[in-house]
Amino acid sequence: MKVAILSRNKKLYSTRRLKEAGEALGHEVDIIDTLHCYMDITSNRPVVRYKGAELPQYDAVIPRIGASISFYGTAVVRQFEMTGAFCVNESVAISRSRDKLRSMQLLSRKGIGLPRTGFANRPDNIKDLIKNVGGAPCVIKLLEGTQGIGVVLAETTKTAEAIVEAFMGLNADILIQEFIKEAGGADIRCFVVGDRVVAAMKRQGAEGEFRSNLHRGGSAVLIKLTPEERATAVSAANIMGLNVCGVDLLRAERGPVVMEVNSSPGLEGIEAATKKDVATLIFKHIEKYAKTS
Repeated sequence: MKVAILSRNKKLYSTRRLKEAGEALGHEVDIIDTLHCYMDITSNRPVVRYKGAELPQYDAVIPRIGASISFYGTAVVRQFEMTGAFCVNESVAISRSRDKLRSMQLLSRKGIGLPRTGFANRPDNIKDLIKNVGGAPCVIKLLEGTQGIGVVLAETTKTAEAIVEAFMGLNADILIQEFIKEAGGADIRCFVVGDRVVAAMKRQGAEGEFRSNLHRGGSAVLIKLTPEERATAVSAANIMGLNVCGVDLLRAERGPVVMEVNSSPGLEGIEAATKKDVATLIFKHIEKYAKTS
């Protein structure tokens, strides 16, 4: 098959591994910088152009769309969809998962375990908003934040009120969430491909850090999931409409709760922690579905 990887940096671990895995299976794999694509939107003949030339017809496309280019990136993915290419994650699913508020609402409607979450534009009573998620300590996060940036733990109600007022003074959209103390600064990244979790790791925050992101100095180890955790991760991916994603869970006393569904999860941490060839498993999924699309 002829496969395109949409990535802004061909040197990134995830991009390199995907290209290596695809070529090892005998596929022709091109790496295309998303922002250098442009679209010829013509009746009956949708085309994607790249650096002055029309791109060939691809059998499949693997979007690696960063949060900073979501709008244009999903437009490019959508144009590839118009050409008939099988996109590992469709544009609408990527957009759905990138909107943290929308994704939480969709997961909530389907009964997925979530931390209690509050959202308001101009609350008349900030104290009540904080009280509604269980009071302090609570987590306050920017809707647009990634990799743990824009996520703050407020230890007291006074601190939480001050942070909320500060963010709102900047016209920033925020979520206020229950702090799951029993998680102990750790979360579980479940890597979902198709209808199963193919790898899972426990990420532990650095000492004194409640955020477990590897980008913030966290560590990762292989972990065995419970059947409930596996089912929750797969259900969350299905609700988002994502074929390949990372589902981040916390182990709460009441069961697993979903913190986020990531449509462009990195491969480096999960492959290092689990020793699994996740990149090849993604291509096996493509082989199963692209030919019949």
